[in-house]
Amino acid sequence: MLHPENKEPFNVLFLCTGNSCRSIFAEAIMNRVGAGKFKAYSAGSMPKGVVNPHAIALLEKLNYKTDHFRSKPWEEFSRDGNPDAPELHFVFTVCDNAAGEVCPYWPGQPMSAHWGIPDPDAVHGNDAEIALAFAESYRQLNNRISIFVNLPITSLDTMALQKRLDDIGQTRDAPARTDG
Repeated sequence: MLHPENKEPFNVLFLCTGNSCRSIFAEAIMNRVGAGKFKAYSAGSMPKGVVNPHAIALLEKLNYKTDHFRSKPWEEFSRDGNPDAPELHFVFTVCDNAAGEVCPYWPGQPMSAHWGIPDPDAVHGNDAEIALAFAESYRQLNNRISIFVNLPITSLDTMALQKRLDDIGQTRDAPARTDG
């Protein structure tokens, strides 16, 4: 069973290649939905260096503070890149590219799973189509994170918890409603 030391929140790292959209959404959602129980971070294997303006616009529309979000390298959270990195309990990849990459050594030997979400930044079209793609990515991550934060984490053994984490990544999210 997983128990954070001293009843501190579980530390969760969300990874994506560019750390400009999906992993930023996941960090924001987890810190809101899991407040007190989870502390989320995000990073990228090849960070773009800037958060996508469409992601920032959606988060602001949903009443998130956005001034602290930044696109950063995953070395900030690895033992090799930062000896002061927080001990991680969970690491989730939210894009297929990051899932296939060789990750650094994470402090705390965290549990991990792949929760791939389509890249909204890859959508080309008019403003409404792009906004819909970002909203859909946010919605899918919100659904998966909501399932995760409601798991009885401290009462599941490691194998059962790993299965649940993997199952969340396979969740077939219901399509967004379009009938108003």
